Amino acid sequence: MPKFMFRCAKVAARTRPGRTVRLRAAAVAAVVLSLVLTACGGGASGNGDGKPVVLATFTVLADVARNVAGDKLTVESITKAGAEIHGYEPTPGDIRKASKADLILDNGLNLEAWFGQFVEGLDVPHAVVSEGVEVMSISEDSYQGKPNPHAWMSPVNVQTYVDNMVRAFSELDPDNAAAFAANGDAYKAELQAVQDQMTASLAGVPENQRALVTCEGAFSYLARDAGLKEVYIWAVNAEQQATPQQITRAIEYVKANQVPAVFCESTVSDAPMQQVVEATGARFGGTLYVDSLSEADGPVPTYLDLIRHDAEVITKALTAGAGS
Repeated sequence: MPKFMFRCAKVAARTRPGRTVRLRAAAVAAVVLSLVLTACGGGASGNGDGKPVVLATFTVLADVARNVAGDKLTVESITKAGAEIHGYEPTPGDIRKASKADLILDNGLNLEAWFGQFVEGLDVPHAVVSEGVEVMSISEDSYQGKPNPHAWMSPVNVQTYVDNMVRAFSELDPDNAAAFAANGDAYKAELQAVQDQMTASLAGVPENQRALVTCEGAFSYLARDAGLKEVYIWAVNAEQQATPQQITRAIEYVKANQVPAVFCESTVSDAPMQQVVEATGARFGGTLYVDSLSEADGPVPTYLDLIRHDAEVITKALTAGAGS
């Protein structure tokens, strides 16, 4: 396997169709201020414990990274629990934090549309943790043909994320490479166990009810693993979403296929899906988690909890009343 190399964090801004990547004026000013006041790649000076600082773009990546890092690195998330990742707007505090990090992790696959401007001018290495996964493409709307960024919704893919993190952390802190490798192996075993549990659970959904209807098209990888048909209102979270045409399309599918239950994600309003429920008589099956973990006392404080939760909610909703 080729040696993993950090990518320079000074990258071109990423954009998505129909969306202008915005950065608050205050954040732009903070970039300039950070570059003046902070030495490039300012290291772990901000954490006080002497450990290298790894900064992940969102909470799911941060949780996976903590399992790989163990007690050897300090891992933080740019976004907080409950934040919507696609259109996130970095704050001046985020940029100051990034300027002091030793490594930044991002998902890639056009998920973090704001990432390019966020790191512009910061001499901090970063690693794209999705490298090497078998990418699925978005099949509809203006995003058709572009990669579906939600690759972490397959625990199999996250095992590749873990391998990338092990290599990146080993380059960052070679003295602890053996610990990172051992942590990675142990966590991959947990990931595989959750994967097996998820597919076994969803295998119980009757054949004529194996449709996963959600607000965002964020479940392609999970649906593939579980043998479900994925249907959604909009392909990717954006400023303008849930057009009348998109809602009508979802309503027609649910009616035609007698889908028993539909779902929406925790980081967006479920109002559009409630219109589908009202028009079809399908149940609202529950809230699924994708782009963010919950707070520590919530239903999905870790990535493994997220997959278990989603599989349980989907299975219960789609099998309720089956055979009656």
